[in-house]
Amino acid sequence: MTRITLGAVAVYVLVIGLLFVFQRRVIYFPDMTRSTPGQYGAADMGVVALHTSDGLRHAAWWRAPDRDTAPVLVYFHGNAGHIGFRVSKVRPYLEAGWGVLLTSWRGYSGNPGHPTEQGLYHDGRAALKFLAGKGVPTGNTVLYGESLGSGVAVQMASESVGPFRALVLEASYPSITDIAARRFPFAPARWMVRDRFDSKAKIALIHTPLLIIHGERDEVIPVEFGRELFDAAVAPKTAKYYPAAGHNDLYDHGAAAAIIDFVDEISNNTR
Repeated sequence: MTRITLGAVAVYVLVIGLLFVFQRRVIYFPDMTRSTPGQYGAADMGVVALHTSDGLRHAAWWRAPDRDTAPVLVYFHGNAGHIGFRVSKVRPYLEAGWGVLLTSWRGYSGNPGHPTEQGLYHDGRAALKFLAGKGVPTGNTVLYGESLGSGVAVQMASESVGPFRALVLEASYPSITDIAARRFPFAPARWMVRDRFDSKAKIALIHTPLLIIHGERDEVIPVEFGRELFDAAVAPKTAKYYPAAGHNDLYDHGAAAAIIDFVDEISNNTR
C-alpha cells in the first residue's frame, strides 16, 4: 500500500471508531432545562414524580381527564429539546377533555441519568405505572410516540397483555439502524448501533389500533420509513401522510384533529 492509502485507511478507522464510541451523542440531543408547566402555558397541568425500576425519579406533567371514560394520552417525545416544548402539541387533547401525561427522559428536562435504549424503556414503564396508580385502565390509554419516542411507544405496546385505546406514532421508523445506515452510508452502521429501537420486529405483535402520521417532506426521518413500519403492522391500522409537512410541523397541517377523530372513532366503535 502507498503511504496515501495507509493514511486514508487510518483516517477511516479513526472516524468509525469515534462514531462507535460516541454514538449516543449522535442519537440523543438532550436539553437539561428544568421548567414548570406555567412557564410554557400549561398552568392547568401539575408536576408529578415518575419512579423508574432502576431507581431514578423523573418529573412529568399531568392533568387528569375531564371524565372517567375520556382517553388519557401518554406522550413520549423525540430526541431534542425538553418537556416544555411539547405543550403546544398536547394542548388540543387537553382542550378535548383528555387526560395527558407529558413525560420526558433520563438526561432530559432536568431529570437524572443518561439516555440509552433500555433506560428509555424503564422511563416508559414508569409512566404507565403512574397511570395504573391513578386507576387509568389500559383500554383508556393512548400511547403517543414522537420520532425517537415512537420506539418506546412500540415497546410499551408490545409488552402489554391487553390492547391500549390507541397507538399513535409520529415520524416513526423501522429501527434506528435504518436511520444510521442512511445518515452514515460510509460506515457499517447496522453492525455498530447499540441502541436499535427495532420497532419493525415488534409491530406485528401489537393489536392495539394503530395510527401512523408522517410528513412527506420529512428530511430527518424520511416518509418511506414510516410507510415501511406501517406495512409491517397488522390491522386495525391507519396511516396519514401529509404532502406539505416536514419533521416538526405536522400539527400545522391538521395532525391533532386527525388524531382526535381517529381515537373518537375507536371509542365509538367499542361502546
